[in-house]
Amino acid sequence: MDEAILAVEEAFREHGLGTAQMPPKSYLHYTKYQGDLRTMPAYLEGMDATGVKVVNVHPDNPARGIPTVMAVVILHSPKTGAPTAVMGGTFLTNMRTGAAGAVAARYLARKGSRRVGLLGAGAQARTQLLGIAKTFDIEKVSIADVSPERCRSLVDWAKSFLAAEYFISSDIRDICDADILVTTTPSRSPLVKDEWISPGTHINAIGADAAGKEELDPAILKRSKVVVDDIVQASHSGEVNVPLGEGLLAPGEIYGTIGEVVAGKVPGRMDDEEVTVFDSTGLAIQDVATAMGVYSRALARGLGTKLPFL
Repeated sequence: MDEAILAVEEAFREHGLGTAQMPPKSYLHYTKYQGDLRTMPAYLEGMDATGVKVVNVHPDNPARGIPTVMAVVILHSPKTGAPTAVMGGTFLTNMRTGAAGAVAARYLARKGSRRVGLLGAGAQARTQLLGIAKTFDIEKVSIADVSPERCRSLVDWAKSFLAAEYFISSDIRDICDADILVTTTPSRSPLVKDEWISPGTHINAIGADAAGKEELDPAILKRSKVVVDDIVQASHSGEVNVPLGEGLLAPGEIYGTIGEVVAGKVPGRMDDEEVTVFDSTGLAIQDVATAMGVYSRALARGLGTKLPFL
């Protein structure tokens, strides 16, 4: 996770400085099967890294015994276009998303944040907590999920790296009393109400990653400093997509991108009272930057299998 955080932070910085190419995600929707497939290309000039991720999101997959999200990443040589590596991207996706949440919290959450609330206890919640625990001294973790078993499993896993007080609740309101609130559900209607969010709270809004998804009461966004990972992508598939479409939020009310914050173009948190929201849709630059780290380590350690692509 430490290496993933460094890679993602650098990718965000390049995005903010304008040295990254990244077309918006393209989607294939499988209405019959309640899922979608996405292609995500990117080029990071500073890292001299380019590639594409192909990833699905099928919420009913856990009942089939397979992950909701599965992915493959292909890296290429920017110089020749030749493929240089193919790797599984499922674990990488979880890690780079957790790293993005950690980077956002570092710039947008209050210094000395100690309490984390997790809405959703799946794979994304795990790496969000892992990333935040690398950035803050967390003392209390509150968790809410439709599955108590999933909550208990997350707690058992988290205790291996984080000695904190753990609290499980079936009431979302209970977990909103936190310095950092993380939402990782596939909800298509708001779950977190405005009146539950106290001044000074930072929210990592992770779950909304397709058109029609939203987890937060739009009133929260209206009174918050809203930072997105990418303006175009967030506008059609992030937490802001529904409020923008319904006229409840104006484009001008989006403060900026996390890349602009990391690059120093705009300030992050300004005081301890403002509510901040990071709208994370997941960017191809995160995948390529993290995959390059994996690829470099594999080469250095002599790992992997050579494939006859050409």
